[in-house]
Amino acid sequence: MPIMKMFKDRADAGNLLANRFKNIKADIVLGIPRGGVVVAAKLAKYLRLPLDIVVTRKIGAPGHEELALGAVDPDGKVVWDRELLDQFDLPADRLKLKINDEMEEVKRREKMYRQGKESLSIEDKTVILVDDGMATGSTAFAAVKYLKRHRAKIILAMPVASREALEKIKNEVKKCIVLETPEHFQAVGQFYEQFMSVPDEEVIQLLRD
Repeated sequence: MPIMKMFKDRADAGNLLANRFKNIKADIVLGIPRGGVVVAAKLAKYLRLPLDIVVTRKIGAPGHEELALGAVDPDGKVVWDRELLDQFDLPADRLKLKINDEMEEVKRREKMYRQGKESLSIEDKTVILVDDGMATGSTAFAAVKYLKRHRAKIILAMPVASREALEKIKNEVKKCIVLETPEHFQAVGQFYEQFMSVPDEEVIQLLRD
């Protein structure tokens, strides 16, 4: 049975998501690069709120890099999927080199995307955290933990999410707004007609605008 495409592209998803925010007040919209920034930009424009990023990077399983064992946040803190670590029989300290590599990539992307601008203050602010979708939820969960550590109140906004990931994260945030939670979920891209890779230049331009 073919999977129904729910969104034309990320911009379409952002516009549809914005329709659910008519009576919701917030201070900042934060996109998770790269694809999440395209969705977040539409929401920020609709709500007339400043746009910024929160960069998290997944820690891939050795030999299965697409499978997230966890994710690292801008403070260098890692959120682990303990069940997967046990399945691979991997103690977290064996992944230190991988964590260091991903942390360097977090810092590189922050510097590149912001182009010399300071990050927006999130302490005691209500922030809308946006990605283009959530499969395992590792990068979103790391972003949530980071924002909570910095005393932000979080509204999680996603066009589509797996039911398992949403169940794990929903009690960590003030509010969840998710348009679709399909029963059969393999990857975020399966629910978009167009799901091209977002170039760094586009993220830079969206933040500049």
